Amino acid sequence: MRVLWSFLMGARRSRLLTGTPPELLIHDESTRCPYLEDKTSRLPMRLPVRPLSDQEFDQRLQSGDRRQGLLLYRTACPGCNACEPIRIDTREYQLSKTQRRIRRAGDKRFRVQVERPHFTPEKLALYNKHKVGRGLLGRSDPIDRAGYTAFLVDSCADSYELQYFDGDRLVGVAIVDRSCNSLSAVYTYYDPQYNRDSVGVYSILRQLQLCLDWGLRHLYLGLYIEQCESMAYKARYLPHERRLDGQWVRFDKPPKATAR
Repeated sequence: MRVLWSFLMGARRSRLLTGTPPELLIHDESTRCPYLEDKTSRLPMRLPVRPLSDQEFDQRLQSGDRRQGLLLYRTACPGCNACEPIRIDTREYQLSKTQRRIRRAGDKRFRVQVERPHFTPEKLALYNKHKVGRGLLGRSDPIDRAGYTAFLVDSCADSYELQYFDGDRLVGVAIVDRSCNSLSAVYTYYDPQYNRDSVGVYSILRQLQLCLDWGLRHLYLGLYIEQCESMAYKARYLPHERRLDGQWVRFDKPPKATAR
């Protein structure tokens, strides 16, 4: 609630953007790119004046929007178009031999539970452990309860979390958003001790299955960045579509940089 209040106070000085529903432009300044060295990032952050319907959120996903907490954003970086929204058409996607193996092993080892996002001290500790173990600490990490809630619990969309348990031990969490036609992967974190279990891949495969179970056509994987190792892996999920110059373009083969 404290974070929401700070957004609303800032919104009093922000510009109202037309739309359904209207949105408040909360932040629009250039910063150092978190993915590519020597690049400048611009991510205008917009706050919908009310929660989005499933249809409204689906339209924003199709337009290349991403969600972070209560806010929406779309890259508008000066002189750079490296970030490409990427999605999978669940009607056409077929698991590879390796993915089938990971799925079988994961189903045997992990119990998956789907709930609404909510805070627990256990999740906060696991999130920070993941950031440390994966070498992903940023200037604001480790986060506290308020930061976790603002990032992974507060939402302007219909959000869920997939919890992965090894026995009674929570080993991973994936936050996803649901629209009328799609599922959007927001963030996944897990215990680095389970790296060999390919929890990240397993999580995407379970999200694909959730799309099929719920009758959803697309799984949005966020942004693909060919020059960034931590974001380039998404191109291995084939076939997929990437949004280029305002159009969704199908790809059947991975770029040479990510081919395995």
